[in-house]
Amino acid sequence: MPDAVSINPDDFLETADGRVWTPERNAAAWQAAYAALEEAIGRTPPPVRVVIVCGIQGAGKSTWIAARPPSPSTIHVDAALPGARHRAPIIAIARRLGCAVDAVWIDTPVDVAIARNAARPADKVVPVAAIRSVAAQFEAPAVAEGFDGVAIHPGE
Repeated sequence: MPDAVSINPDDFLETADGRVWTPERNAAAWQAAYAALEEAIGRTPPPVRVVIVCGIQGAGKSTWIAARPPSPSTIHVDAALPGARHRAPIIAIARRLGCAVDAVWIDTPVDVAIARNAARPADKVVPVAAIRSVAAQFEAPAVAEGFDGVAIHPGE
């Protein structure tokens, strides 16, 4: 059985010296993540289901994904993706390639996410201002965006 697939654009920011973020590297990481999603869909046994797991930084998205039973037909996309416009390219890729696409919002209080973030390794700590900014602009995912289903999980 193939391993579970999880695509996180932050993985494309890793260097030999740890994660390095710049606006240019971030844009390139997203392009690499989109390409990785297309490649993963092509090698995943049907019926393929893409699950966008979104929420503020430190919400517990990666932890939630890791706790799921592995499914060879499910691809998780693990990123903050605070607005419909951020999720739209992933939905478009999934739809173009004939996949079902769902959203899971890990809805975590900002203070909890900030505390989790502070416990990360230094190169993975997100500036608190960035967490607060994403929280302020977060739009709950909705079926109207093109999802087959939306689930909300508390990220306590």
